[in-house]
Amino acid sequence: MTLRHIHPRHWGWGLLALYTALFFVFVFAPIAVVVAVSFTAEQGVQFPFRGTSLQWYVRLWEYKPFVDSLITSIYLALASAVSAMILAVPAALYLGRAGNGATATAIASFLLAPLAIPALVIGMSLLYFLSAIGIGVSFTALLIAHTVVSIPYVMRTTLSVYRNINQNLGEAAAVLGASPWRAFVHVTLPLIAPGIFAGSLFAILVSLDNLALSYFFGTANVTTLPVVMLSYMQNQFDPAIAAISTVQMAISIILLLIVEKTYGLRALTTQ
Repeated sequence: MTLRHIHPRHWGWGLLALYTALFFVFVFAPIAVVVAVSFTAEQGVQFPFRGTSLQWYVRLWEYKPFVDSLITSIYLALASAVSAMILAVPAALYLGRAGNGATATAIASFLLAPLAIPALVIGMSLLYFLSAIGIGVSFTALLIAHTVVSIPYVMRTTLSVYRNINQNLGEAAAVLGASPWRAFVHVTLPLIAPGIFAGSLFAILVSLDNLALSYFFGTANVTTLPVVMLSYMQNQFDPAIAAISTVQMAISIILLLIVEKTYGLRALTTQ
C-alpha cells in the first residue's frame, strides 16, 4: 500500500498519535533527566553518566538545611490543610444548600479567587496586611498564607462531592429524631469524607511546592524546602538538588496514588 492509498482518516489518527507521543516526551523527559541525575556518580550535571551512586541522597541528610526545611514544609502543609478544612467545609456545605443564587455565587467566587490571582500578588498583599496587624514574617504568617491558597482546593472537592449525594438522607435522619449535629456526624460527614480527604491532599501538595508565598514569609530559622532549594542553587549547583527534587516528586506521587486508590480522582471531579 502506497502513501497515496492511505485514507485521510488514518493520517489524522497517525498525526494525533505522534502529537500525543511528543507531548508525553516533552512533559516527562525533564523529569526523567532529573531523576537520572540524582543517581549519578559525577560531581556535576553532565552527560553521559560514567557511573551511578547514592552519594547525593547521603548529601541530603548531611546538609542540615535540607532536612530542617523538609520537616518545616511537611508540618506547614499538614497544618494549612487542617486549617483549610475548618474554614472550607462549612462554606462548601452552605454553598451546596444555597444552590446557584447570587449570594452563593459571590461567595464561591471569593473563595476560589486564590486560584486565579497570581501567588506574587497574594504574597505581597498578605505581607502588607499581616504586617499592619502586627504579624510579621513568621511561621504564623506562613500558615495563614498557605491556608489562603489551600482553601479553594478543599472547598472545591468537598462541594463537588456534596452536590452529588442524596440530600434526602440528612432529612431522613432528622425525621428519625437525630439532632442536626448527629445528622451531620453520622450521615453527611461520612458521605463528603472523600471530597475532604482529596482536597486536603491537594492542599498539602500545593503547600509543599509553594515558593512564592514561602519566600515572602520565611525567616532564617523557619523556611520551607522550595526556598532552601532556590538558595542552594544560587550558591552551588550539584546533583544534590536533583536528589531533593526527586524526593519531593516521590512525596507528591505517593499522595496522588493515595487519593486514586482510596477514592479515585475521577469520582471527585464530577458535578
